[in-house]
Amino acid sequence: MSRPSLNLPWMVCCFVLMSSCFMGVFGITGQVWGHEMRPAVAQVTVTQSNIEIALRLTAETVLAGIDQSRVSDTNEAPEAVIYERLRALSDQALADLIKQRWPELQTGLLLVGAGAADLVRVDVIAEPNLDLPRDTLILLQAELAAGQGPVSFGWVAENGALVVRHGSGADAYAAFLEGGKMSAPLPRLDAMAETMGAVFLRFVMDGIEHIIPKGLDHILFVLGLFLFSRAWRPLLAQISAFTLAHTVTLGLATLSIITIPATQMWLVEALIAVSIAYVAIENILRPKMGWWRIAVVFGFGLLHGLGFASVLSELGLVQGQFILSLVAFNMGVELGQLGVIAVAFLILTLPFDRGSLHRNLVVIPVSVAIAMVGLWWAIERSFF
Repeated sequence: MSRPSLNLPWMVCCFVLMSSCFMGVFGITGQVWGHEMRPAVAQVTVTQSNIEIALRLTAETVLAGIDQSRVSDTNEAPEAVIYERLRALSDQALADLIKQRWPELQTGLLLVGAGAADLVRVDVIAEPNLDLPRDTLILLQAELAAGQGPVSFGWVAENGALVVRHGSGADAYAAFLEGGKMSAPLPRLDAMAETMGAVFLRFVMDGIEHIIPKGLDHILFVLGLFLFSRAWRPLLAQISAFTLAHTVTLGLATLSIITIPATQMWLVEALIAVSIAYVAIENILRPKMGWWRIAVVFGFGLLHGLGFASVLSELGLVQGQFILSLVAFNMGVELGQLGVIAVAFLILTLPFDRGSLHRNLVVIPVSVAIAMVGLWWAIERSFF
């Protein structure tokens, strides 16, 4: 008995429905890479009598009053116009404004076991491209409470994520804190040791989180690989090539063997978007496995590894736990990818029989939707 064929109106309806679902689920409202907010980094030194904090942050987001616990892009914030006005200030004017408003900004810092933090120095790092965020270095100092008790540091949720580093070597402490959370108690003189197990688990979870729910571009790329074939061998070959490639560039970039200037990261992000569109289009036009598909996936994997490295560099790696953190983060990324594949199998493959019905109803409409999203991101990241 022959399978029922799908007529053109039915396929158009399926495509519209699937495209709408993708737009709704993934919130394709557009993100400009240069306006994505990054976590601040605090290098903390604790002596017997005081705590010194070297804070590196995008000061304009804090000065503008953007609630970074609610938005991840300055363009999405109601205070976007204020941010752009502050970004247009000269470096010296921004430094002067920070000093002027320090009593107000100081209330956003959270210190337990120490007094109020005094502003020691402000250095604004020049960034002539106004479309890119500008870093500011702020040096703070506070007196510790009497006794030998430790001190903890953090800041309010509105200021966003914060990487806290304390000490150096194998016993150093490093943590990625969501806004509003405090660091572990930091003892005086010596850094607090974080067990290898705790470091490993933390970076595994960071890797998973970078895919689910934050890595929408990586999710779409993995979905594009998954839709290429229902058979497990082509999927295994593609995932293996992708994993090997992004592991190579993740390691090389994290070790600073490969370096991409911040001003050029937009190109990496744009090419990642192109990779999403390409694999989806090839699913439609050339759905047969060959060496070319593996080579292309491997090449695109190298690009995705550079994207992973930019995230890993913000998570507070310390030299004594460098390799452990790198391996754990990569393992978390792989677990996130497997999670995407498992969900896709349950939703997009298991309910359908083999043959043209699955291809016409699932593979083609979903691949078209993925390609549209990828092309839009490529244009947006290149020109806006």
